[in-house]
Amino acid sequence: MNYRKTALDRIFNSLIYISLLFAAASCIFPVVHILAISFSSSGPASAGLVGLLPVDFSTSAYRFISSRVEFWRAFSVSIRRVILGLLVNLPLVILCAYPLSKPKVRFPARKYYVAYFLGAMLFNGGLIPTFITVARTGIMGTIWALILPNALPLFSMIVLLNFFRDIPNEIEEAAFIDGAGHWTTLARIYIPLSKAALATVTLFIIINHWNSWFDGLIYNNRPEGYPLQSYMQTVLVQADFSLLSLTEMELYADVSDRTIKAAQVFLGMIPVLLIYPFLQRYFTKGLVLGSVKG
Repeated sequence: MNYRKTALDRIFNSLIYISLLFAAASCIFPVVHILAISFSSSGPASAGLVGLLPVDFSTSAYRFISSRVEFWRAFSVSIRRVILGLLVNLPLVILCAYPLSKPKVRFPARKYYVAYFLGAMLFNGGLIPTFITVARTGIMGTIWALILPNALPLFSMIVLLNFFRDIPNEIEEAAFIDGAGHWTTLARIYIPLSKAALATVTLFIIINHWNSWFDGLIYNNRPEGYPLQSYMQTVLVQADFSLLSLTEMELYADVSDRTIKAAQVFLGMIPVLLIYPFLQRYFTKGLVLGSVKG
């Protein structure tokens, strides 16, 4: 059957393409604008004259930031936080999602655990009880204070749980008949068939740890332990340049608050922008890996 596109179909498709281009531009233009401000000199940036291209091209903002030891220290703390967070969060998400994906016949207490986790996701004890718990466990001021309080990201666990439930039971039953146990089934069947969901959960975990700043402020009593976003928040909101060295003061004379903020925001985006393309291919591939093919 041949289908001919009518004039109305062409108009409709054109409107869809225009809408998608507008949506893409609305996401890209702010990033380009921030990048242009970061490479502009202080005068045009402070006067709001910068659009999508730098005005009076200058790298003073990046030289000022790169001269700060505190910036690179905070950057390394964030890198360590993301790595340790993945090593803690992802195994716990998998180990919780796998049993909770089983039917009621095989796991009668499933509904109680699900209700408990849903309640914990919707309601919490608040900041003060959490702070007291972190303080009394002795991890205050360490990297673990940024990881252990949210060791199990419940939303990510529910996402993976629902993906596990869509994997046909026939595959698991065939594995059990061949002598596989739960650990073998999880490692050799569920995890390989769930690359798309695991990529999504991994991206959630990375972004959550990379963008978090408030816990770094309240759980670290020394600025040396601040992750990058907490350090940036203190510089942007509570800026204190009284302790700058002479070289830093000379660099600061060529920049403005807007160029420094723009440069730091862009530098903070780079790791996520570099990681996302490697995970994107799992979003577009393998979405039917769990289906039974016959």
